[in-house]
Amino acid sequence: MTTVKICGLKDSEMVKSILHLPIDYIGLMFAKSKRQVTPAQASDMIRVIKDYREAGNSAPLTVGVLVNPTREELTAIIAEAPIDILQLHGQETPEECRWIRETFPGVKLWKVVSVSQANQGDAAGSSESARQSIAAVLNPYIGIVDALLLDTFDPVYGGGSGKTFSWETIPPYREWCRHAGIPLLVAGGLQPDNVGELLGAYAPDGVDVSSGVETDGVKDRNKIISFVERVKHHV
Repeated sequence: MTTVKICGLKDSEMVKSILHLPIDYIGLMFAKSKRQVTPAQASDMIRVIKDYREAGNSAPLTVGVLVNPTREELTAIIAEAPIDILQLHGQETPEECRWIRETFPGVKLWKVVSVSQANQGDAAGSSESARQSIAAVLNPYIGIVDALLLDTFDPVYGGGSGKTFSWETIPPYREWCRHAGIPLLVAGGLQPDNVGELLGAYAPDGVDVSSGVETDGVKDRNKIISFVERVKHHV
């Protein structure tokens, strides 16, 4: 079944209100963003989730989102906010990713590809040229990252723009993920009204939403419920 990540949670009360839903991942923004949280805030939300799990319930994993973090920054964040997964949204090299895996062996690693107008054209070209272009960039990450996430490029934050990219670029990335043996997640402008179209046409392994389940910049519980239902009940 398609996994669901709700990203950009900022307070423990909202986390508590959605833990009963079949959400697989909750994203915590440590990178500069309208939804940025401190390690202390993240720690509070992580404790709520762990308490829920320790009470015998199924609970989502936590995903910390960072852009080109320094080793010192990363070490400090993970020490205070013990996330399950690290989502890297910048230009982190395979060598940097390998250091993270070796230093924090209990933390899974997701790499984000920000799809801009430029690389949309590359991936939407002939299937063979798209495969070669993607493989050249991503093959060095095989065996290092645990998932790939496609998001719309944002010139300020890198991602989290609330805009979709051309979904026609997805197939060669999906093919690469099958080759690498890792799941493909898709973000960027998703909302309850369009996620079914994405799932029906391109069948990613997971979807990631943030602004699409907000009202006036604040997480909307009803929109989250609607989004999760659309994904989990999609046939």
